[in-house]
Amino acid sequence: MYAIVEIAGQQFKVAKDQKVFVHRLKEEEGKKVSFDQVLLIGEGDNVTVGAPAIDGAAVEAKIVKHLKGDKVIVFKKKRRKGYRTKNGHRQALTELQIEGIIAKGAKKAEAKKDAPAKKAAPAREETPEKKVEKAAAPKVSEDLSSKTVADLKAMAKEKGISGYSSMKKAELIEALSGK
Repeated sequence: MYAIVEIAGQQFKVAKDQKVFVHRLKEEEGKKVSFDQVLLIGEGDNVTVGAPAIDGAAVEAKIVKHLKGDKVIVFKKKRRKGYRTKNGHRQALTELQIEGIIAKGAKKAEAKKDAPAKKAAPAREETPEKKVEKAAAPKVSEDLSSKTVADLKAMAKEKGISGYSSMKKAELIEALSGK
């Protein structure tokens, strides 16, 4: 019996008692993990294909150890230009021992959705009065922005704002709106 399963964003063909190297998983060594993104299960001539995953199917594995992969050397060179650069990289890996393939009756892992619900709740609790105030403020600035600099200076003189003669239009609008 074999299965094609998605682990850490990659697809692997696995069988019972097989060792697989995957990208680093967060769980500790010795823990058992279950993967419910089983895309295909094959047993002899009988093949079950999911759309995209098979409901109730899972692959159980045990984390053997965390390790680093072989060093990969990235060497770049441009001929006749004196440009050479060398970089190395070692991928963080996890070694898994596949313990079993469950075709039916496995439980799906639940995704945590508590945090987005808490953030969305306070935004909906705004009162209509606050919305009206926010809508009224831009109209005042729009009215001021449609006026000429001379009109704005006259309004600043009437309000008693000092230094209005050297202010630019944006500064006059800010001073008149009281921000």
